[in-house]
Amino acid sequence: MILNTYKPKFELGQIVVTPAVLKKVPKIEIEFCLTRHAQGNWGDLSEEDQEVNEEALRNGDKILSAYRSSAGIRFWIITEADRSATTILLPEDY
Repeated sequence: MILNTYKPKFELGQIVVTPAVLKKVPKIEIEFCLTRHAQGNWGDLSEEDQEVNEEALRNGDKILSAYRSSAGIRFWIITEADRSATTILLPEDY
């Protein structure tokens, strides 16, 4: 898995992927975006939402990233405030 090649900015905890994401997004793209998330590349977020994530790194709040697959499928990666779990889901799964 790609995650072993660098030091993440925060712990991901248990990684959970919804069935809808597994069905619609290739595994390699999920892994690539998970790596980006852990490195602090928040994907397709507004500048304001990116600032919220940067603050969450300092304060221990929930972190949200948004990405699109090569097929245009939008999906989110959310790491819980306590860093116990990271969930990869479609917006409609929320």
